[in-house]
Amino acid sequence: MYRFLLSRQWVILTLLGLVLIPAMIKLGFWQLHRHESRVARNEEVAASLAAPTVPVAELTGKGREPADRDKFRTVTAHGTYDTAHEVVVRHRTGPDRDTIGYFVVTPLVLDDGSAVLVNRGWIRADRDLTAFPEVPEPPRGRVGVVGRMMPDETTEASKIKDTQGLPDRQVMLINSRKQAPEVDRPLLGGYIQLTKTSPRPGGKQPEVLPEPDHSGIGPHMAYAVQWWLFTAAVPVGWVVLVRREVKERRAAAEAPERPEPVAEPV
Repeated sequence: MYRFLLSRQWVILTLLGLVLIPAMIKLGFWQLHRHESRVARNEEVAASLAAPTVPVAELTGKGREPADRDKFRTVTAHGTYDTAHEVVVRHRTGPDRDTIGYFVVTPLVLDDGSAVLVNRGWIRADRDLTAFPEVPEPPRGRVGVVGRMMPDETTEASKIKDTQGLPDRQVMLINSRKQAPEVDRPLLGGYIQLTKTSPRPGGKQPEVLPEPDHSGIGPHMAYAVQWWLFTAAVPVGWVVLVRREVKERRAAAEAPERPEPVAEPV
């Protein structure tokens, strides 16, 4: 009764199921690992944001980048802005996560003569992308800044290509090592993502970037469960199809043969 399983059609169907099962199991675990990575990342960000505020020099230094665990930690710094070496970072989305514009990055010269890059926030892009945009001036004189410690951006980490030949004072990545020769003074590794300035500046300023999301976990766990449900459905579906085939064959075998019609004599 089950010899039909050796037919070409059923052999192909069975082999397809045997291939799909491990593939979908693997896809399920891949989504599970992505879920676990997202949860771990959220915990790290939350821990950094909740950590005590420290002076920026405690987390970074000249030629030394902040540790991975210190990303997003709140730091303070005091100094004067060096607008002569201010740059804008191209193709960055604003707080609405949709509009394209620039990040404004200005060196803050510290008391010891070194400097740290400060991402003062986001501005909307002008129509002319070849010219330096109109940037709100930072506060003059000595200021205190509070912000989140960030590591230097790289192409490997950000997936942003470091395009060469850009217009003057425009860059693709915030990277202290690459900007140090232009600033012509020692730069601390990484940069500060500004959240507050003291005294509070008057007039229009770049839009401060929001706190990083550390609550959403994404759909990865749901996708993992879906893949594993699909995995279980393959053998169940195979059994259902086999039983249906057997039932149809038995019904065909047990059906009485219909007599051939006899032609009536003319």
